[in-house]
Amino acid sequence: MCRSDVQQAVLAKNDGLAASLRADLAERGVTLVNLLSSPGSGKTELLARVLAHAVRQGVPAAALTADLATENDAVRLARSGAPVRQLLTDGLCHLEARQVRAKLTDWLPPDISVLFVENVGNLVCPASYDLGETLRIVLMAVTEGEDKPLKYPTAFGSAHLVVVTKTDLAGPAGFDESLFHENVHRVNPGVEIVRSCARTGAGVTTLLDHALAARDGAPPHRPPLAPHPHTHHPASAPVA
Repeated sequence: MCRSDVQQAVLAKNDGLAASLRADLAERGVTLVNLLSSPGSGKTELLARVLAHAVRQGVPAAALTADLATENDAVRLARSGAPVRQLLTDGLCHLEARQVRAKLTDWLPPDISVLFVENVGNLVCPASYDLGETLRIVLMAVTEGEDKPLKYPTAFGSAHLVVVTKTDLAGPAGFDESLFHENVHRVNPGVEIVRSCARTGAGVTTLLDHALAARDGAPPHRPPLAPHPHTHHPASAPVA
């Protein structure tokens, strides 16, 4: 069996586990939101703002954050007041559905309806792994360059939503927003692009609204490289 066959077998097994996890979460009324980005995009701080906003709004949200080592991000996110757990990958550059399921088995609070999963900072490997998500969000900072979507077409081409972060630095970075939009839509036509800034709170409400819409059964954008067949489920699904 060649290496590509091995990779395909691994991905096929993961897809099966992800589909099972998505179905189980749907029965519990839980929507999983998978956040992908490069290191340094600012997704941890932005997620902290989203979680804090959810807490203020009375939205039952939680987060699972992944890293190769340390629990620093879990500590930062927990300050929001939302339930948070750290998942250490022990050197693995991405998350897999089996890891998410194992971590949720004895932890996920029963009243949670939105679960944010902060993936490992990497736009290559994580893009190929379905985690059982209903919504996949890819984030990119203005400092990373307008051609990032063309360099990482699998990640951006599988996104239900694209978020550009650190927009307060767009001027100093010389960020060409029009070119960025053009490049995103070359790999993912029609996908919505949200501007955000953790420092000012811009985009926080929009991100939470998208998560809640997915929870309530609104079908997300259909990317050309959709990570999974979308499964519509109502918010009134019974909680186990």
